[in-house]
Amino acid sequence: MTSSATGSQAATAHPARPAPSTSGRARLADIAQQAGVSEATVSRVLNDKPGVSADTRQSVLTALDVLGYQRPERLRKRSAGLVGLVVPELDNPIFPAFAQLIESSLAQSGYTPVLCTQTPGGVTEDEYVEMLLDRQVSGIVFVSGLNADTTCDPDRYRKLISRPLPVAFINGYVEGVDAPFISCDDHAAGRIAVRHLASLGHRRIGLITGPGRFLPVQRKLAGYREAMQELFGEVDEELIELTLFGVEGGDAAAVRLIERGVTAIACGSDLMALGAIRAARARGLDVPGDLSVVGYDDSPLMAFTEPPLTTLRQPVREMSVAVVRALVDEISGDPAPNSEYVFRPELVVRGSTGPVKT
Repeated sequence: MTSSATGSQAATAHPARPAPSTSGRARLADIAQQAGVSEATVSRVLNDKPGVSADTRQSVLTALDVLGYQRPERLRKRSAGLVGLVVPELDNPIFPAFAQLIESSLAQSGYTPVLCTQTPGGVTEDEYVEMLLDRQVSGIVFVSGLNADTTCDPDRYRKLISRPLPVAFINGYVEGVDAPFISCDDHAAGRIAVRHLASLGHRRIGLITGPGRFLPVQRKLAGYREAMQELFGEVDEELIELTLFGVEGGDAAAVRLIERGVTAIACGSDLMALGAIRAARARGLDVPGDLSVVGYDDSPLMAFTEPPLTTLRQPVREMSVAVVRALVDEISGDPAPNSEYVFRPELVVRGSTGPVKT
């Protein structure tokens, strides 16, 4: 059972999601499909019968957790403790994706996740931390939180570690904080996006990303500038737009870049890319005929936009498993060397990029 906290309220327990069907047969079919096994195998696991390998049994139990079914009493493990999961607002679909996979991985490790989601003007990260400490959590995972903001005081994390409280981070490295950090290689993402667009003949390549105080933004900028310098011998700073993350920020920044004659835009998030496409269409431009657009994240449903979005995919599953493994090792007193573990993004080419118009 996952705990949840949103807005100004402390984290409180909520029941598992309702079953998608009241039919026992449908339930078995759902679990079997999720686990990739037969309904008979699911039945054997649920009834704690022999003849099922440990790996297959775990796959079925994981499918139960992912689908929101409660495990039968005899199959429930006693929780090893609570773990806080602090994530930004859930408007950007990449954050629910991280949250779901981290929660599932924590559950497989025997921990009960306490989900804390931030909203503008709502409960702050520091306030959530105080709530989690009151609940005596065993550790905390921070996803793209203040750890990504280079202007924030890192002492808040050093104090947690000195309690001692195990913590682990996704996407945002803080120098001098002795904890595991899991990051996607934003520097490589900036380079890969530029090189892909250049291979299609584009030279006027713009960049839209978030505020410059964020470390992932700084790294994307460095990768973009490095690739532009290598390929074209110069970097036109007028082709760089730092704005608010989200569709509206991408739209407004794209308007300015289109007026400066770009033929392609690399974006710091998929939502920004969707904003850029919206701006192009509002001006009668075709994507990718007149303007190519690259996103970042490969959020759910980006393959089904119109056109389907070319993007840099964050390896969300691998990063989620890694951060949970690192935190659990910290909790168990057998930590790996504390440093930044960097995962390479994957270029996913779809329909929003094409050859430069001649």
